[in-house]
Amino acid sequence: MTANDRGRGLGRAIRSEDRKAEIIQAAAEVIAERGYRGASLAAVAERVGLTQQGLLHYFPTKEALLIAVLDVRDQWDMASAALHGSAWPLEMIAGLVEYNATRRGVVQVFTVLAGDSVTEDHPASGYFKERYARVREWGARSLRSEYGDVLPGGLTPEQAAPLLVAVMDGLQTQWLHDPEAVDMPALFRDFVALLTAPRAADGTPGSA
Repeated sequence: MTANDRGRGLGRAIRSEDRKAEIIQAAAEVIAERGYRGASLAAVAERVGLTQQGLLHYFPTKEALLIAVLDVRDQWDMASAALHGSAWPLEMIAGLVEYNATRRGVVQVFTVLAGDSVTEDHPASGYFKERYARVREWGARSLRSEYGDVLPGGLTPEQAAPLLVAVMDGLQTQWLHDPEAVDMPALFRDFVALLTAPRAADGTPGSA
C-alpha cells in the first residue's frame, strides 16, 4: 500500500466518523422531540440528508443508534470519569449540575430516554439499570470519601446516594418543563445543605 492509498483510507475513515457524529446528533434531536418509540430511522435519515438505507450503512439497527446516542452522552458528561472509579466531593457534583444547566439538549435526551426505558422490552432498559447502579455506588463512595461512614445529617453514604441521584434527575425534569421557575443549580445546593446539615440535640436537622 502506498502513502497515497493510506492517506485516502484515513480520509475516508475521518469522513465516516464525522458522518456518524452528525447522525448521532440528529438522532438525539429526534428522540428529544418524539421519544424513542416515536423516533424513526427515516426521520433521522431525512434530517441528515440520507436515505434510510444510507443511514443503515452507519448504524444497522435503531437499537445500535440508540446505544451510540447514550455512549456519546456519557462521553459529554464530565461525571463519566467518576463513574469509573474517582470520588468527587459534593461541591464538584454541584458544579456538574451547573454544567448540565448549560446544555439543555443533552439533558433533554437523557431524561426522555430514562423515562422511556422503564417500559417493557425497551432496548435501553439494561443500560439504565446498570448505569443507575454504578451512579449509586459512585455516589456512596464519594460521600464516604468526604464524610466517612455517617454524614452530618445522620444518613449513611448508602442511604444518601440514591437521594442524591433522585434529586439530580428530578430537578432536571422540573427544569426542562419550566427553566425560569426552577433554578436547578441553586436548588441542588439547597438539597446538599439539607443533606449535610448536622442534627440538633433532639435529632431534628439543624445546626450543631
